[in-house]
Amino acid sequence: MSGPISLEPGGAEQDTLALRLADDRTLALRLSDDRTLALRLGDDRTLALRLADLHPGSTVLPRRKAQADAVDELAAALADRVAPAVHSYEVAALLESEGLTGDVIREKYGHDDLFSLATAVYRRVPRTYPEPPRPEDPWRPDHLRCALRGLLFALPGLAYALAGRLLPPDGTVRALVVAGLISWAWNQALGHRAYLRLATGRREAGRTLAKGAPLGAAVASGAGVALAGSGVTALVVTVQSAYLAAAGVLLVLGRERLLLAALLPVAAGGASLLWWEPGNVLRAGLPLLSLLGTVAAAGWVLRAARSAPAAPGAARPGLWASVPYGLFGLAAGSLAFLAGRDHPWAVIVLTLSMGPAEWLLYRYRGLSVAALRSARTLGGFRARSCAVLAGCLLVYLGPLAPAAVLVGAEVTALLLLAATLWISLLLQAFGTAWPPAAVCLGAAGFAGTGMLTGAPPGTAALPLSCGAALLCLTAVAVRKLGRPAAHG
Repeated sequence: MSGPISLEPGGAEQDTLALRLADDRTLALRLSDDRTLALRLGDDRTLALRLADLHPGSTVLPRRKAQADAVDELAAALADRVAPAVHSYEVAALLESEGLTGDVIREKYGHDDLFSLATAVYRRVPRTYPEPPRPEDPWRPDHLRCALRGLLFALPGLAYALAGRLLPPDGTVRALVVAGLISWAWNQALGHRAYLRLATGRREAGRTLAKGAPLGAAVASGAGVALAGSGVTALVVTVQSAYLAAAGVLLVLGRERLLLAALLPVAAGGASLLWWEPGNVLRAGLPLLSLLGTVAAAGWVLRAARSAPAAPGAARPGLWASVPYGLFGLAAGSLAFLAGRDHPWAVIVLTLSMGPAEWLLYRYRGLSVAALRSARTLGGFRARSCAVLAGCLLVYLGPLAPAAVLVGAEVTALLLLAATLWISLLLQAFGTAWPPAAVCLGAAGFAGTGMLTGAPPGTAALPLSCGAALLCLTAVAVRKLGRPAAHG
């Protein structure tokens, strides 16, 4: 730099701040009389910016202000799409997709190119990163199907109301109970195995049911007939076993409407008892008609299932995996029988509640998945999981309390039994089968001991056994289902 920088006012060059670069090249910043800020290169090359341009009353400012306003309007119009951007290049792609040309960018917005305008827009819009849309609940229940299944569990009871007075008094109840418990246990195990096969293919599930359902009906009928004291009782036991086997086929394969249609004769006959005596012929004929309809529907559905294409390379699951489900069916049936021994209407209430119970199983799974998405820590998820479990259990038990009072059943015993069965079904839905089977068998054995030893009805054996079972199963559920891996 060949010369000094003059910082004093006045002198040969009034109000001039100069940087001399060479002999004849001067870079000057001059404050002249007309308020001009000049950047001068050499003798005759001067780049000037009038300070008046910065004044609101100038003539050049409106154009620049209009261009800045246009950029602001553009940023406001595209704010929802610009806000999630992580780089101005994303905004450039967006502007290009809007059809902005180079002339428009220069004339309207006052920028040299697309990237300059994109940077300006990007800086004007605050960054926001919205949460991704919540996915659809994969466990959303079918409300109508759950309600229908609860009704289908209870409607067969009308057959006993119709034909009950035609049965001989000696040995009938014992034979029906034994055959019913065997059918419950067999159908629970068979249903589990069929569901496993249904995941492979409908043909494989159909083959499993076609072999297992008749065999189960034969085993249950044989056990009941051995205890029957007359041919009428043996016939009724056989009808009951055949119906339970055929109904199980329809329920596993999802043909609830067919089963409802087959039960219409029994439903109509049972409803007619409120104001009309149908007579012995209809009392015996209507249950037989429903049986024939159920067996025919099951045969037709099995034929359709077995005609489905076979799944290549399908492996058969082991029989041992279905054993705990069968044992649980035996225990649940025994507990229900013990509850109905003292209060027969309690069994009807419990049976009707199976539809809402199944609906709540779906809701629990859906709510647990939602809790897993919203939780941030393992402890937070466990707390949410326990809250979901308690909420579903309270929703299930809430309507049962007034229903128990209405039918004159013992409220505490019914609620404890219902809660025990629901927690057991919940654990089974998550693949935990042995703890519910063992605990419920223990509860049934303890409560049944009182009946076998001649304890009078109304003893505390059933509520005590169900209460202990509920505590054990709740602890297992909290431990098993409080882990995120169980809901993955």
